Amino acid sequence: MNASTRELGGTTIVDVSGDIDMGTSPALRKTLLEALKKTSRLVVNLCEVRYVDSSGIASLVEVLKEAHNKQKRLILFGLNKAVHEVLQLTRLSKIFEIRETEEEALQA
Repeated sequence: MNASTRELGGTTIVDVSGDIDMGTSPALRKTLLEALKKTSRLVVNLCEVRYVDSSGIASLVEVLKEAHNKQKRLILFGLNKAVHEVLQLTRLSKIFEIRETEEEALQA
C-alpha cells in the first residue's frame, strides 16, 4: 500500500494504492489522521485500492470519527466493486460520504 498527499483548492487529497490490510492499515491511519489535522475537508482516492480487510475498514472508521469530532469532512471516492461491497455489507456505505469521481468529491 502506498499513500501520497496533495492539496487542491483548499482540500487535501490522499491518493491510496494497493491493498489495505492488517499490515498496511496502521500506516494509512497515521497518514489520514495527519492530513486531517491540516484541512477541513479530506478526500481519499481509492481508485487504485484492490482490497480492504476489516482492519482497513476500522482505520477508515477511526478517521471518520475523528473528522466528525473535529467538525471536518471525510469524502471517499473511486471505490471498486469489492471495496464498495465491503462497505455495503457492513452498512458503512450509509455512514461514509462516497462519491464516484474526484471531481464529484471536490464539488461536494
